Amino acid sequence: MEQSYYYLSRSPEETKAFANRLGKLLLPGDVLALEGDLGAGKTTFSQGLARGLGVDEQIDSPTFTICKEYVGRIPFYHMDVYRLSGPEDSLDLDEYLDGDGVCLVEWASRIEEILPEETVWISIGILEDGTRELVIAQRNGRSKELSKELQMK
Repeated sequence: MEQSYYYLSRSPEETKAFANRLGKLLLPGDVLALEGDLGAGKTTFSQGLARGLGVDEQIDSPTFTICKEYVGRIPFYHMDVYRLSGPEDSLDLDEYLDGDGVCLVEWASRIEEILPEETVWISIGILEDGTRELVIAQRNGRSKELSKELQMK
């Protein structure tokens, strides 16, 4: 049975801080699938994650370019596959997914079939009071390992 790790964020700053902590734990080859409605905070999360990976550049959504590359302590590949109709449109994203950096894929369910088995699935939901609920689904060993490390911090 799949369990999940939950984190409540009451502000964009808290979302960035959580993602920053996660970014510091990531290793080359990690792939994160990020889901959430428009306005849920995916770009805010991405900005915090990039800081945790040592990226100093401004992070924005790669909606029109599909993938943006950043230099940090390890390469950071930020993808937004919203405009893709499915995995058949994924171009050469597998080069990134199997690469030497960390991949963050927004709207990842659109290309779920090509994502690695150890992909870490994260969703951001908006609660009635505006609080964001960040959930790491513990589908695999990497998700469980990261969840455990986040709980210890």
